[in-house]
Amino acid sequence: MSLKTVITYLILIVSFGVFGQSVPKDFKNPILPGFYPDPSICRVDDTYYMVNSSFEWYPGLPIHRSKDLVNWEKIGHGLHRPDQIVYKDGLKNSNGIFAPTIRYHKGTFYIITTMVGQKGNFIISSKNPSGPWSDPVWIKDAPGIDPSLFWDDDDRCYYTGAGIIDKSGGEWPGKNGVWMQEINPDTGVLIGSKKQLTYGHASNARWAEGPHLYKIKDEYLLLIGEGGTGEYHSVTVFNSKSLWGPYIPNHANPIMTHRHLGKTHLIGQTGHADLVQTQKGDWWSVLLAKRQNEGFITLARETFLAKVDMTVQESGITPIYNPGIGLLQEQQERPNLPWTPIPAIKELDDFNDKDLDLEWNFLRTPRSNWYTQSNGQMNIQLRPEEITQLVNPSLIAKRTRNFNYQVHTKLAFTAKNKNEKAGLVVYRRHGNHYQLLKSKKEIVLIKTLQKNNKGKFTPQIIATVPFQDKEVIFGLKVDGLKIQFLYGEHEDALKSIGDAQDYTIVSDDVAQKFNGVYVGMYATSSGLESKNVAKFDWFFMKGKD
Repeated sequence: MSLKTVITYLILIVSFGVFGQSVPKDFKNPILPGFYPDPSICRVDDTYYMVNSSFEWYPGLPIHRSKDLVNWEKIGHGLHRPDQIVYKDGLKNSNGIFAPTIRYHKGTFYIITTMVGQKGNFIISSKNPSGPWSDPVWIKDAPGIDPSLFWDDDDRCYYTGAGIIDKSGGEWPGKNGVWMQEINPDTGVLIGSKKQLTYGHASNARWAEGPHLYKIKDEYLLLIGEGGTGEYHSVTVFNSKSLWGPYIPNHANPIMTHRHLGKTHLIGQTGHADLVQTQKGDWWSVLLAKRQNEGFITLARETFLAKVDMTVQESGITPIYNPGIGLLQEQQERPNLPWTPIPAIKELDDFNDKDLDLEWNFLRTPRSNWYTQSNGQMNIQLRPEEITQLVNPSLIAKRTRNFNYQVHTKLAFTAKNKNEKAGLVVYRRHGNHYQLLKSKKEIVLIKTLQKNNKGKFTPQIIATVPFQDKEVIFGLKVDGLKIQFLYGEHEDALKSIGDAQDYTIVSDDVAQKFNGVYVGMYATSSGLESKNVAKFDWFFMKGKD
């Protein structure tokens, strides 16, 4: 029995088990593991929708749907057409799509976000959250990042964004603020005057951002992130009896943070939250945080869920996160909502579907049809672009979702020239990745390390083995902070190439910045034109933690 057949059989067993399970009392965090930062959420009747940042990866703005706030199914992307928005060559690592907000108003879904490194803030809209979504409506004279939308009781809409519009910046390092202005969300036209609402909850507060405005019990509640998306990240709130303020910092601030627990706590760097009220009147919050993996962050910023009590205190409406605990939990009692399991994310992709699975992403926007999925194969055109460049290379990749995982793929490829290569890539950024490639006469393992996101770097050949067969099985196994690469002619006889390598080169601690780790299929002609094609028969990825 082939490896592909065994994998298919096991997936069927696991899928049956998922739908046959009893209803659990608790849920486990994170609710979206892996690279899913800056979550924003809204509810329509009994269904919840969530969107996350995606930075330089395309399709952008992944959208998930849930009935119970725990089981989330990816249903589409806000940015899903190459001509909808172009991620230009040269777009830097961790630039691109920042901190979106999703809202629903009178039959229409809106996502507002920032394209950092290009044109700034824009809105897209759709009647169906699965898409299609509109072309971007760019907003003029909207400085800063992290925009959000709020409709008041009179149906007038307001833009809140992170930035300083009163020229008071520079008073202390990292000073930022939140400002507001009325907006027509369908045209993107700002109306009236801007007003600065806050600079943070205290003097010397840093990097006020990620604002969301709510009206609760006739009171306006402004929720923001502060402290930067690192060790000192936090969630703070401000209260006002009037829409235009003044917005007074709540005495409970910060209402959520792990900054006081130090760098060694399992869950840290908590912040950038959004609130949602269930159809039963309960409040919950989604927010980002990071988990330690033997002292390193290897899964980037993930989406967590926390219970919120919406209390009334001296400062006014005061959200209390996980009452009696005050911290994010690995496991806690789930929301009082009907348990609604979803199909498991596909571990084996045999490329037999008509459309590309929603889990696959590209670096920046593909502007030509350099891949095809047909007859049970993924055919990838070799192109001059390389993953060491800030371009759109011939790379199709998936987010990693587990600390420990394994990947296998079957490749059919014959290099006609020395510059032609194809294979498997573990990618964090253009200066931090591994490549396991088949070339003309050998298989080569390459490591690229750029420390602290700065300076020049040179790809380093770690190991080579002679190999001239057309077909090869490539694999890798991540265990803790080590990664072992594998190859072989047959599925049941894979061999190691080189020693186990250092997986921390793709961690936050080494690579830095905001994106996450991907694994995928890659082909390149290394700066020269080529008509050659790499054919991948299947791709298997499974986590074990």
